[in-house]
Amino acid sequence: MHSLPIFVRLAGRPVILIGTGPMAEAKARLIVRAGAAIVDESHDGAALGFVALSDPAEAAAAAARLKGRGLLVNVVDRLDLSDFTMPAIVDRDPVLVAVGTGGTSAGLAAALRQRLEDVLPTGLGRVAQALHRARDRFKARFPDFSDRRRAIGGLVAPGGPLDPLRDIADPDARIADAAAAADPRIEHVTVRSADPDDLTVRAARLLGLADRLYHQAGIPDAILARARSDAERIAGPAPALAPPGLSLALVWEPQ
Repeated sequence: MHSLPIFVRLAGRPVILIGTGPMAEAKARLIVRAGAAIVDESHDGAALGFVALSDPAEAAAAAARLKGRGLLVNVVDRLDLSDFTMPAIVDRDPVLVAVGTGGTSAGLAAALRQRLEDVLPTGLGRVAQALHRARDRFKARFPDFSDRRRAIGGLVAPGGPLDPLRDIADPDARIADAAAAADPRIEHVTVRSADPDDLTVRAARLLGLADRLYHQAGIPDAILARARSDAERIAGPAPALAPPGLSLALVWEPQ
């Protein structure tokens, strides 16, 4: 790994920017979006500096001055002079996805960012905020960290109630359903097709939440694969008294 990816909180903090023109303006927009204050080279409180100068000698001299003061420096188009590089960013506040190539190909990073823009729903940030609001509720419902991690993992698993690649209209309601599912509960689901895309919304939602599956031998593997990876699979009928958590009794009745 050529670099350590980190996210730096810059809100209200000074950041030095040296340069003018389009390159400097692009860096200035990013700095402002991060909530930082752009200051000139004379400022003493900055920890980061950006150099956007077209003249190679001037850029090298400016970088040397800032580094001599202990700043970490990014020099536009000069990987050899830079302490850090800027990634291509997908912003789904508060979710940030950064794609970096270590400065070797900004074009590739930009292409990957565009593909991710097309894949990640615009409402992904709402899901993150809802999970943050539910932290205390989940700690109370799942005191054990491993149980809590599995519960949240089930929520955000592929096909789960909070699948991050789907647009979720009301993530708070989905989380409330998941928390309630920790009480002993058995739900019955009839499966009529081997294609997971034919599952009803209710069935897909329950599969994403279930702690265990009781199923007949004929249930297709593609259906079972839509459940949480850590959900227990049990061939046979569900018991009369449910264990803790959500159990699904799957009945196979193909059309």
